[in-house]
Amino acid sequence: MSSPFHFKTRLNLVELLGRTARDVTELYDGIREVSGSSIYYHTHRFLQQHHYLYPEPPNDFAFWISQALRLEKLGEQLASVDTIKLVRIGDLRDRYLEILRFFLTQQELSGRCQTGEEFHFMSCRTFILPTHHRAENLREFAAQLEQVSVDSLYFHMFEARLRLGQDINDFSRWLSVMGYESLAERIARLDPYTITLEGLRRKIVALVQEHDQN
Repeated sequence: MSSPFHFKTRLNLVELLGRTARDVTELYDGIREVSGSSIYYHTHRFLQQHHYLYPEPPNDFAFWISQALRLEKLGEQLASVDTIKLVRIGDLRDRYLEILRFFLTQQELSGRCQTGEEFHFMSCRTFILPTHHRAENLREFAAQLEQVSVDSLYFHMFEARLRLGQDINDFSRWLSVMGYESLAERIARLDPYTITLEGLRRKIVALVQEHDQN
């Protein structure tokens, strides 16, 4: 008999690393050397704090490059990195470094930001917490998903996949184990970066309810 799905949630403790960047070279060195949790924080901070906004928000690196250094083309390249296709933070880091490295080989000087506009590298510690929400079948899963917090939804759809190095979100993994492979695949194909978290919740609930009725 398959195990029930236990919904979890998370709390984040943001940390200032004491490292800054004033130009592209220093940003490149920082991205290369900071922890994976810092890379994750700077690529998902906006999404976590402004989950009600869409379309896809820029990551911190792209935003700073465009706004502080006025390198809009480079900023667009960093913003266009397809996070949904990269299942490891190391892959995400490597892609950013590749873009920045190519830029640095083409430009002798890129200029520095003004004083006060430096990029501040940050990180966050995540504490994973249990909730009282659990489901043993599709009907219960849909009902509980409608009630859990957006932090719980975010953890299972984003954090468990990328930050914890899993190749699929928690919902799809459990549904696949339960024998609902087609439903698991439909949820896995959703692009959670182009919709609000509440919109994502509604889409998943609708897919589960539709499958349960068939």
